[in-house]
Amino acid sequence: MAEATSWVPDGIDLDRPSAARLYDYLLGGAHNFAHDRELAERFIAAQPNAREIARHNRSFLRRSVLYMVEQGIRQFLDLGSGIPTVGNVHEIAQDADPLARVVYVDYEEVAFAHSSLMLADNPLASIVQADLTRPDDVLDAPVTRGLLDFDEPVGLIMAGVFHFVPPEQDPARIVARYRDAFVAGSLLAFSQFTRDLMPEEMDRAVEVMKTSRDPMYPRSRAEITALFDGFDLVEPGIVPTALWHPETGLDDGGDPDRAGIFAGVGRRR
Repeated sequence: MAEATSWVPDGIDLDRPSAARLYDYLLGGAHNFAHDRELAERFIAAQPNAREIARHNRSFLRRSVLYMVEQGIRQFLDLGSGIPTVGNVHEIAQDADPLARVVYVDYEEVAFAHSSLMLADNPLASIVQADLTRPDDVLDAPVTRGLLDFDEPVGLIMAGVFHFVPPEQDPARIVARYRDAFVAGSLLAFSQFTRDLMPEEMDRAVEVMKTSRDPMYPRSRAEITALFDGFDLVEPGIVPTALWHPETGLDDGGDPDRAGIFAGVGRRR
């Protein structure tokens, strides 16, 4: 039986689990349904340190946004932003500079509904309900054009989302379209699942996600590096999430080789 809750957007299919709501569950959030939790528990059985992986990825998001702010970035486009939880991009960026502007992008209904509610009183942050694999829909959206100045550098964030983009959709083309929309000096923060670190666990997790609306496609370090074409990688390059500038103290510790996700930041040439 579907759950009856007052915060569910009209028309949402509660019986089909989504990656956004699974991630919310792994981070300890409450905006998920029974089928999402069931999928998440199977994901944890396949990948026992799934919660740690989620925390590592969230910590990378925070560190990369702060790095962008330090580099002078004051406007951000967060693709596949997910369901609002503590430490969102606008909270991090606007804490550093109250005039920072943020556009979130997600196609998932709960993520869009709750982001819209959370941002209703924030004139410098908003969300576009769109598929990130259709860059023109994102880039030409009135919200995007209204908040972002395409003549100034942008912080482009693809954190923990591109492993849901299948090879047949040409991930390199998608990244390149976003890259080409922004000026030199823009920064890309990117992270995604890989088989390089824990192949057996990752293979099991991929099988689990085949039953969701968001199948998963891990990529190697070489494949991820190739997506940074047109960007100069910031040191230390493509590394496990826990090893991307852990000296800031804003990481969750643990074994980097168990992070499950590679991450990196690149500067648009």
